[in-house]
Amino acid sequence: MFSDRLNPKVSVSVVFVAAMFMAIMDATIVNVALPSIGRDFGVAADEVDAIVTGFLVSLAVFIPASGWLGDRFGTKRIFLVAIVVFTAASALCGLAQSLDQLIGFRILQGIGGGMLTPVGMAMLFRTFPPEERVRASSILVVPTAFAPAIGPVLGGLLVTDVSWRWVFYVNVPIGVAAFVFGALFVPEYRSAAPGRFDRLGFVLAGVGFGGLMYALSEGPSHGWTSPEIIGVGLAGAVLLALLTRVELRARQPMIHLRLLAERLFRTTTVVMFLGTAAFLGTLYLAALYFQDGLGTSALVSGLSTFPEALGVQVGAQIATRVYPVVGPRRQISTGLVGVAVTMVLLAFTGHGDLWWIRGIMVLLGMSMAQVFVPSQAAAFAQISSADTGQASTLFNAARQMGSALGVAILSSVIAAIGVVHLGSGGHPTSQLSAYHWAFATAAGLALIAAAVAQRINDADAAPTMRRRSRAVH
Repeated sequence: MFSDRLNPKVSVSVVFVAAMFMAIMDATIVNVALPSIGRDFGVAADEVDAIVTGFLVSLAVFIPASGWLGDRFGTKRIFLVAIVVFTAASALCGLAQSLDQLIGFRILQGIGGGMLTPVGMAMLFRTFPPEERVRASSILVVPTAFAPAIGPVLGGLLVTDVSWRWVFYVNVPIGVAAFVFGALFVPEYRSAAPGRFDRLGFVLAGVGFGGLMYALSEGPSHGWTSPEIIGVGLAGAVLLALLTRVELRARQPMIHLRLLAERLFRTTTVVMFLGTAAFLGTLYLAALYFQDGLGTSALVSGLSTFPEALGVQVGAQIATRVYPVVGPRRQISTGLVGVAVTMVLLAFTGHGDLWWIRGIMVLLGMSMAQVFVPSQAAAFAQISSADTGQASTLFNAARQMGSALGVAILSSVIAAIGVVHLGSGGHPTSQLSAYHWAFATAAGLALIAAAVAQRINDADAAPTMRRRSRAVH
């Protein structure tokens, strides 16, 4: 067996980073291509948004089922299936001859993406013992930081010099390589007692999460008072409330909500929900700020956002060394305060030197690394190996909803203030105060997350700090 010839820590890390990089980059690289896609198919901007919304809703529908699927059929098998679905759908998106076809293939992409992240994280944390979780978390940072940052840069180059279709084709070689490597070298894991498939839980979770994701994605553009947004959002919330009641009573639930009774897992999940809302909302906002506010090109915008990824990489190296010494509570809280400070600096930045702003982006990434690494390392400290798949599903569902919430809130702030005002002579000019208030709002979200992080008990995370703490003493 090839899987016996390579350390599983290496093989799982390699295939996880490659697959996650492909999936996460897809979200930002496609945004750059939307105007070109609209022109090619001759449709309005609001119709093209369905390309993004369809993917996000499909993602939300299939995340809840990922934990059970991995436990029932094997995490390796489901992860490889997810890679195949995502990669094939990417190729089909590039071949699409109409907007309807493209939206359909994006929904298919979302099915694969919805299984990739939770199952991949479960594989990673089952491979690394608790005392090495901080090392595994530093691996998770690679796709999380680099993929969203490189997407706009690569997307701008592909759309400008080749075709929008290549923002989808670029996934194919990555997906094929990840599949071949994973099939050869990644070991299998299958739960001894996965339980029966919870059909009612799947329907409630899928439709509920999908409805909320749709409302959050479309609310800023349709208006929060739109009957459609109110109806879909309320329906999603009601279904999730019903899901909670049903799953807590079920003998074999689709989503093990009782895992949230474990205080460290619950607190870190809430911190990641709020922290992701602030961070990814800011990355989305920064792209608009550079292009629409400061008038830069898409390429310059991407290059100005990219320093954040470098900051995360440097910060992750620091975080792995600091974590066993100070513990997750102080490290996460300090990191989130640092995130808030960088966002305040962005809020008070006008038409200043782009290099100053890029420096702030580096600090943002370094600060966020002090949140990503310890949160992911500590979250599963009290979770058994058997429950890791289900815990990963909850953790990633919260992070995905946090991302959508952050974008929705910050988009609503700039829409409420207005990004354009009439300057001297009646000519429309950019109103930077809209972006500044949005950055300030993101800082507020980060500070709320910091307050929640104060509830973390470092003693609960002791299993993840054991090896390094002994080395220090």
